Amino acid sequence: MKTTKRLEQALMKLYNAYHQNLLNPEDCKACAVGNILDNHDSWKHLTNGHGSLQLSYVGRVHENLGRKFNGYAPSEILQIEKVFLEACGFKTPLCHYNKRPSNPTSKEVLFDGLVAVVALLCKLDNIDNVMDYSKLFEQENGQPVYHLDTFLA
Repeated sequence: MKTTKRLEQALMKLYNAYHQNLLNPEDCKACAVGNILDNHDSWKHLTNGHGSLQLSYVGRVHENLGRKFNGYAPSEILQIEKVFLEACGFKTPLCHYNKRPSNPTSKEVLFDGLVAVVALLCKLDNIDNVMDYSKLFEQENGQPVYHLDTFLA
């Protein structure tokens, strides 16, 4: 399966963050976007509300100038973060009185967030979801349509 450079880099960073326990939805440097953007939090100035899709003045300037951050436009960065937070169980935009998961750094919560982010990253690049294995279970006349050795090649 062909992927884009930005997708490969993002997947590698998210994979490493997840397995090294460096993923935290409540930390701008360690959330999905924070990890994709090399653990910097300067991206938070692209919006006035963490988890919001509305670009701030700074975000609109960067968007209008066509700037990319590790390959992603400001509007894409906000989409990634919103999807991650909501899949982790947060109500967005983040606010101290909005719903949040009881254990936001549990592996189950983070995995749910990553599954949603990977689906969005693939969609942004017009690539089939790399985590979708449903084709492996398709059958025709009781026989598998795809075989594992050819499907993953």
